[in-house]
Amino acid sequence: MKKLFLFVLLLGVWILLTLPLDIQNVVLGVIVAFIVVLIFGKWFPKVNLKKFTPYRIFWALYYIPHFLYYMFMSNLDVMYRVLHPARPIKPGIVKVKTRLKTPFARMLLCNSITLTPGTLTIDIIGEDIYVHWINVKSDDVQKATDIIVRRFEKIIERVFE
Repeated sequence: MKKLFLFVLLLGVWILLTLPLDIQNVVLGVIVAFIVVLIFGKWFPKVNLKKFTPYRIFWALYYIPHFLYYMFMSNLDVMYRVLHPARPIKPGIVKVKTRLKTPFARMLLCNSITLTPGTLTIDIIGEDIYVHWINVKSDDVQKATDIIVRRFEKIIERVFE
C-alpha cells in the first residue's frame, strides 16, 4: 500500500511538472516512478491513508500556497540583505522547539524551514531544532520559535498529528 501511494504521488508530481500532457511524458513518468519506488520504496515512511479526511486534505492543499508565500517573502528579504550596501545580516544558530511528534511531520517542518531562504535546519534533538538564521532577530527560544516554526507548524499539525 505504501509503495502504491508513493508511485501515485511521484507520478502526480511528474505530470504536474511536465504539463501539457503528451504520451511520451506520461510513459516516461510511469517508468521513472516505478524505478524510484523499486529502489527507494522501503525507505519511504509509512503513511496512514485512513487519517486523510477531507479536513486534513483541505489543510494539506492550503499548506502549498502558504509555504510558497513565505518562501517568496523570504527570497525578497534575502535579496534585500544581499543587495544592501551595508549588508544588514546578523547570522547565528538558534534553538527552536516543535510540538510535532511524528517523524514525517518533523521532517516536513525541517524541510520547510530549510527551503525558506535565510534559514537552514542543522539538527534535531528531541523536540529541539537547531536552525542557522541569516538575521537573528531573537536569541530567546520562544520568540525564535514563534518567528521561524509556528507559521508552518500550525498547518502541519492539522494534517499529520
